[in-house]
Amino acid sequence: MTHIIAQPCIGTKDTACVTVCPVDCIHPTKNDPDFETEDMLYIDPDTCIDCGLCVDECPVTAIFPQEDLPPDWAEFIERNTSYYKK
Repeated sequence: MTHIIAQPCIGTKDTACVTVCPVDCIHPTKNDPDFETEDMLYIDPDTCIDCGLCVDECPVTAIFPQEDLPPDWAEFIERNTSYYKK
């Protein structure tokens, strides 16, 4: 399984989670060209090693293990995946 970034990240984009990720699977970072145009951060499901370090770093509680994602935010599974298909 992977972790999912959900609705609370929209408009926040705090990058504390990026700093602790050991496999660089959270984007866009502040150095990425699309950081300003994206409304949230995303976790690459193919790269995430499910370590969970990002969960505790998120100041707005926006990151969940996929199996614990609230049902109302299920659309964020596809939003995270779609970002990396570009």
